[in-house]
Amino acid sequence: MKKILSGRFATATILTLICSLVGSYLASLPYLKVIGALVISLLLGMVMQVGRPVLDYSRPGIGLIANKFLRAGIILLGFKLNLLALAQAGIKTIALAVVVVTFTITVTYQLARKFGVDKHLAILTASGTGICGAAAVMGISSQLHESNDPTTNLRHQENEVVAVAIVAILGTLFTLIDISIRPLIHMTAVQFGVMTGGSLHEIAHAVAAGSAGGPVSLDTAIITKLSRVLLSAPAAIIIGIWYHRSSQQNNPSKKQPVPIPWFMVGFILASVMGTFIPDLAAFVPSLVKLAYLLLGMAMAALGMNVNFNVLFTRGKEALLAAGISSVLLLALVIAGAKLFF
Repeated sequence: MKKILSGRFATATILTLICSLVGSYLASLPYLKVIGALVISLLLGMVMQVGRPVLDYSRPGIGLIANKFLRAGIILLGFKLNLLALAQAGIKTIALAVVVVTFTITVTYQLARKFGVDKHLAILTASGTGICGAAAVMGISSQLHESNDPTTNLRHQENEVVAVAIVAILGTLFTLIDISIRPLIHMTAVQFGVMTGGSLHEIAHAVAAGSAGGPVSLDTAIITKLSRVLLSAPAAIIIGIWYHRSSQQNNPSKKQPVPIPWFMVGFILASVMGTFIPDLAAFVPSLVKLAYLLLGMAMAALGMNVNFNVLFTRGKEALLAAGISSVLLLALVIAGAKLFF
């Protein structure tokens, strides 16, 4: 039995590693940078479904990679977050990030629910739109307790894919919008960087759009975006507690423990270590690359479980809600950049 399980895990590791490595390479190409390595890895995982017999054999390993490798990748991603750089950016940048994340998650969730989107998909879409795209979707999803019902768990996995697809589509679209309206809104380089980092969904989107304004805009976009990424840890805690309590109110007989996001604690500790331990500085780029490799493998594993019918049917209302909130977010950040930066 152990040999069978190890063989299935080894097969799943090879398949997802190939997707992650190819995704990283493709994301380095000019026209694919805006999509990002994680989303490309997800798409490659979806393509892998043509080899259904192999996927069926390695299914237990695929599930393990989607779960454990995701957490490990998020922890290692913390090394990318330099807390001193964020502190130097000033209270205005942090305050803007808090407003942006709170506003976007609240508005997207409320709109999605009004449009009839189920609670789980609504909060995943809202989190991905408000914080940092695919990584936020997966990080928040791991905080929402699993059911004992296999059908419900399958639906939740499908929701993860739908939410990642939504933030990928909108992030790419709004990257092009940000770049196209730059000549019309008469912003300084810093203001444009704040706009892109404060309004776009993935780090890759903020980098692609921010670079259009020059090096100052790019640096500002990255710092502003990382300020939002920093909030992923407290957001995961708050959303996990809220989701747990609201689920108990709907079903008082169903008692479940309040989730503790230990991997998010690891994320913060990695940020602290990367910031304040000088000897680690030389290793940080390699640790961040490893983080994206593991996250890419987790995204590929997720893509291997995609139900394509769900992707094209269940996500319409959630996409509309996230689209409306993204427009409102862009307007809010433009106003904030103009007024305070």
